[in-house]
Amino acid sequence: MVSGIRFARPEDLEAVNALREQVNELHVRHRPDVFKEGFPGELRDYIHTVYADPDKKILVCEAEGRICAFALIHHVQRPENPYMHPREYLDIDEFCVDRAFRRKGIGTGMIRYIRDYAEREGIRRLELNMWEFNQSALKFYESVGFVTYRRYMEMRCEPEKAGEDVS
Repeated sequence: MVSGIRFARPEDLEAVNALREQVNELHVRHRPDVFKEGFPGELRDYIHTVYADPDKKILVCEAEGRICAFALIHHVQRPENPYMHPREYLDIDEFCVDRAFRRKGIGTGMIRYIRDYAEREGIRRLELNMWEFNQSALKFYESVGFVTYRRYMEMRCEPEKAGEDVS
């Protein structure tokens, strides 16, 4: 049973790191060319840096007596420049629902909470980015109202092997 969505307390940070480790494992499995295996101290300590930053918040959801989901959110304010108007938005930097708690409305509740928080703070836009391999996340984000407005693309350039006929 879900007991509530709230902002994290210091005693929640290790449970959040356990979920962050699940996300890291997924990224390593699908993009080992980008993500490093393991979850070293530097990654573990990052959660304390986020917790101490006044522009960032950690949101958690409790169910069955434990933290079952989290989101790292960042209030971003970009000044005007020659190409763009000033922008203010809430960036969802990391998001995870524990594997054992998925498809139970927890993620939807978390997004609703983030959206309500943004509205209370006068922020009119939520943004996030995700990796293309994570199609289940894409389907979830689209189901709660996110739309693609910008896309990052890549082209891998593999070096030719010595002696290989390229004709």
